Order: sequence, then C-alpha cells, then structure tokens
Amino acid sequence: MTKLKTMLALSAALLATTAQANASAESVAWTITADLTTEVGARLAGTDREAAARDWAVARLKALGLANVRVEPFTIPGWVRGAEAARMTAPYPHQLAITALGNSAPTPAGGLTAPLVYFPTLDALRAAPDGSLKGKVAFIDHAMQATQDGSSYGPYGQVRRAGPALAASKGAAGVVIRSIGTDRHRNPHTGGTGWTAGVTAVPAGAVSNPDADLIARIARTGKPMQVNLVLEGKPVGALPSGNVIAELPGRDPALPPILVACHLDSWDLGTGAFDDAAGCGIITDAALRAQAGGKPLRTIRVLWAGAEEVGIFGGQAYGEAHAKEPHALAMESDFGADRVWRVQFNFAPASAPLADRIAAALAPLGIHRGTEKATGGADVTAIIAKQKLAVVDLDQDGTRYFDLHHTPDDTLDKIDPAQLEQNVQAWTTVLKIVANEAGPLGGN
Repeated sequence: MTKLKTMLALSAALLATTAQANASAESVAWTITADLTTEVGARLAGTDREAAARDWAVARLKALGLANVRVEPFTIPGWVRGAEAARMTAPYPHQLAITALGNSAPTPAGGLTAPLVYFPTLDALRAAPDGSLKGKVAFIDHAMQATQDGSSYGPYGQVRRAGPALAASKGAAGVVIRSIGTDRHRNPHTGGTGWTAGVTAVPAGAVSNPDADLIARIARTGKPMQVNLVLEGKPVGALPSGNVIAELPGRDPALPPILVACHLDSWDLGTGAFDDAAGCGIITDAALRAQAGGKPLRTIRVLWAGAEEVGIFGGQAYGEAHAKEPHALAMESDFGADRVWRVQFNFAPASAPLADRIAAALAPLGIHRGTEKATGGADVTAIIAKQKLAVVDLDQDGTRYFDLHHTPDDTLDKIDPAQLEQNVQAWTTVLKIVANEAGPLGGN
C-alpha cells in the first residue's frame, strides 16, 4: 500500500509539472519567444532580418491588443559578417573554431598569416611594449567563470570590448581572443568590440573555449606559434534600424508611464532566444497580465529596442526622442529566461514603503531582496539617467547564461517553460503594484 501511495503521489506530481509546462508553453511569453525565433530567426542589427523582426513585432503587438504600436526609426553604423576561418599552422596544424567580433576589420584577400603571440590576461597585453606586436596576431586569454549574478562579465568582457583596440595600438595586425563565455562547447562566442580614437581597426575574432585551451597548452611549450586568419566581416556605413513601441493605456493618462523594455535584435550565430526574444516575451506577457481586474492607473509602455547588441543604439535613440516626456519607472529583461532570484531597487527615500511592498509580494516566488542599487538594463540606461527614474531590477539566474550568450546554442530549446513562467509572474507582480501607484516614485 505504501508503495502504491508513493507511485500515485509521484504520478500526481508528474501530471502537475506537465500541466504547468503545457500552460507555460501556451503563454504569451512562450509564443512570442517561439514564434520570433522560428518565423524571423537571427536578427543582426541593420540587416533585412532585423527589419523583418520590426514588421513581425508590430503585427504581433497589434494582434495582442496593445495600442499606439509604432516604429521609431534611426540609423546605425553598419557591420556585416563574411567568411571566417582560422588555422594554426605552426608548431602543429590545427583548425580552430572562430567567429568574427562585431566591428572587426576584414583580413586581406587570401587571409592573414602571422606569428601568434600569447597573452594570459588583458593586463599582460597592457604591459607589452609599444610596437612589439607589429606584423603579429595577439591572442588574449582570460579566466571567466560562471556566476549567478553575471558579475564576471563586466571585467572579463573587457577582453572583447577593449582588447582588440589595445593590441592594435601596439602594432598588432590581428587579434584573437578566448570567447567571453563559460561553456565547454566548441562554439565561439561573438559580440561587439570597439576602436579607440586614433587606432586603426584590425581583424578580430574569438575562438571557442576548447580551442583557447589548445592555444594556451601550446604557448606553455615555448614553441613559436603561427596562425592563418580569414575574417571577412566588415563595416558598411549607415544602415536602418528602429525601436518598436506600444502601450497599454492606464486610467489616468496624466500620470507618467511605466516603461518596460527588451531588445529585438540579436547576434546572428543562433536565433536569439535567450538574448533576447525571451525578454520581449516576458515583459509583454506581464504587461498584459497586469490588466487583469481592470486597467492599472498608469500606462504601461513596452519598448522592443533595436540595435542593442552592436552599441545600444536603440536605447540611446529612445532616450533622445523621449527626453522631455516624463516617465515614472523603467525596467528591462535582458538576461535570459532562467528564474528570477533577487529583486533590487532604486527608489527615492519617500518610496521606501513601496519597495517593501514589492519585496514582500515577490517573496512567495522565491525571490529575495538584494542590497545593491538597481540600474535597469542597457536599453533604459539613457532615459533613466536623463530623468533620474525609479528602477526595479528583477535579477535572473545567470549561472548558464554565458554558456549560450552570443553562440549558435542560443536557441529555443534552451528555454525552460516553467522558469519562463516564473519570470512572467514576478514581472506581473511588480507591474500590478507600480502601475497602480499614484504618487511620484523617483530614483536616487
């Protein structure tokens, strides 16, 4: 009898879990994520696929009943990917899994063959004498580890963001980095790099972590290394992009709106499910669920920003276009789709009781209150800074985020419907409270 009861209990639990997953799979958050990644796919900023995504977004947001759906266009400095390959030619022949970094310059016709110089850290590269890399390719290593809050991305991401320009300033003819990622797959991670004033852009790419391990092992032997690079991605001048904006009007149009954001574009190696189709699904589903029981007091404005990956151009454009239009609070979802584990605030002191209410309402979802100041996301940074807005951060578990980030593995199958649903519930909880708050919120 005890065994039978156990089996029945397990069966009931399995049915409940399956029912929750099925319910989540029918949610607006899931269908936006699934349909955007299936019907549009990769959405590199400035390309026809990002344009298709804007058209898709307008149609979907209108179909969901949002009002004032429109595109606010802007232009960006364009970059397109080309053929890419890498091969170590000495001391041992090895084909390397590589991808170009956004804003990379192209290699010469036929590729670039040059000595490969190993630097274990970005600081080691900084210490290299000026001119010492002339005619050579720099390889920059690092030791990024997975963290729940994603805090390692800031410092280790500098290898990608600033490393190529630093190497070029010391004469490098090209740059290869260990991918900014925490996976052990043979997938390179793309992402943007930048070129400081007075530095000529050079070919720059990232190899997969297993290939970076290989390079590091060979470097430790002291044997001279040589590499052949073919990276044909290149800048192409101004290209069109745009933000998609929609609203769910509140009962009092005189009150400044709540702004919730995601970004519509993605890198082009995967289909941009984690980064950031899921974010668009989460915020839109939550904004709609916040209407249950009647319109909230404040309008909820939904921003699906364009061209985030290549320079946060959509967020900057929104900040400039709406600088004189008051807002009450801003939030963004752009860190995957795994469960929210922490909430943080940036409220004026007078709004401290409101933060207490939100934290208490989120506690049953397993979300605890952090002690750091909320900063919002990349696409709301400009408007937050201009207006000193109140901010709520719903921090997602980032333990596996940088396994998938900017890789071919960023696909729909990595989304856990139950965790996605927990995100929507957390966002809905917050929106129901802040959108019904009549008083000023204000950030510090």
